[in-house]
Amino acid sequence: MAIHITPDNKLKKLIIVGDRVLVKPTTPSERTDSGLYLPPGVQEKEKVQQGYVIKTGPGYAIPVPADEDEAWKQEDDKVKYIPLQAKEGDLALFLVSGSTEITYKGDRYYIVPQGAILMLEREEDL
Repeated sequence: MAIHITPDNKLKKLIIVGDRVLVKPTTPSERTDSGLYLPPGVQEKEKVQQGYVIKTGPGYAIPVPADEDEAWKQEDDKVKYIPLQAKEGDLALFLVSGSTEITYKGDRYYIVPQGAILMLEREEDL
């Protein structure tokens, strides 16, 4: 089940900050075509959860040294980002303890820092 973001999607106003990703959790019975799923015992303890990456932040911010003699540079050139490994549409296996559960427009999501993601499954055609 790949979830695709479209311009008219209700999540288009959300901006994910930094090294975080927005994950929509799957129900316990959902599994991927390749058979990845969490056993019920693991899900009941809620230490590990799985879900699809809906949106990602820009990544890890790294400051760029300011060159005062380059007045032509714009202000937005001063911050660069190391991109995240997680991409939209990936199935993520993540630690719930490092995540924040939110409800947005009636749906449940997790905001997960990339450091809490244990594994990603990516379809080749995405």
